[in-house]
Amino acid sequence: MKVAVSIPDPIFREAERISRRLGVPRSQLYSRAIQAFVRREAGTDVTARMNAVMAKLPPSPADDGWENPGLEILRREKW
Repeated sequence: MKVAVSIPDPIFREAERISRRLGVPRSQLYSRAIQAFVRREAGTDVTARMNAVMAKLPPSPADDGWENPGLEILRREKW
């Protein structure tokens, strides 16, 4: 599908630079960028829906404080 879009000059110049560095045609670069954006946004929608479902559930007694031991282990770990 061919699409005409307006892109601010600084973004266009940076996209051209990246396109040359990667050795890919401009249209392929734009397609990859849009694909990544669409995937990210689709994931955001799933996360938002899951959070909404989880917010409706009553808290479980087993959930109280479960993260504290894990956080303590992470704090002691040398990164």
